[in-house]
Amino acid sequence: MDARLNLYGNPTAGKFVKRLVSAGQVISDSTLPAATEELVKLRASQINGCGFCTDMHTKEAIAAGETSVRLHLVAAWREATVFTEAERAALELTEQGTRIADAAGGVTDQAWANAAKHYDEEQLAALVSLIALINAFNRMNVIVQQPAGDYQPGQFG
Repeated sequence: MDARLNLYGNPTAGKFVKRLVSAGQVISDSTLPAATEELVKLRASQINGCGFCTDMHTKEAIAAGETSVRLHLVAAWREATVFTEAERAALELTEQGTRIADAAGGVTDQAWANAAKHYDEEQLAALVSLIALINAFNRMNVIVQQPAGDYQPGQFG
């Protein structure tokens, strides 16, 4: 299976992706916990049906020391006992922020307040930015049908 468009070989797409990656560095440099970052990226990617990003973030999380049990339970985080309350708040915000079109008011005040109990303002800014960023990556990869399965941890630097 080949992608409809080579995001890395096309000059315009390549420049755009490079800027998205740079935006991601701002989030990586924040105080938002790295484990939370990978859980958020994985959950949004699952919701959006982005096989490439699901593959990538599962493998990156494993390489960073995440357990297979937690990764297998991300899609069922509400019933799983393996996530902290802070992680659960981040996953709820991720789901609501990813499914904006499905909810008449977007993200609920309750979900925001719950996240704000666990994350300071800098971390909330990083979390919101991360949710927006992974949704952008997901949409690009889904639109071009980027194949999944061959990603190697650290592949992009």
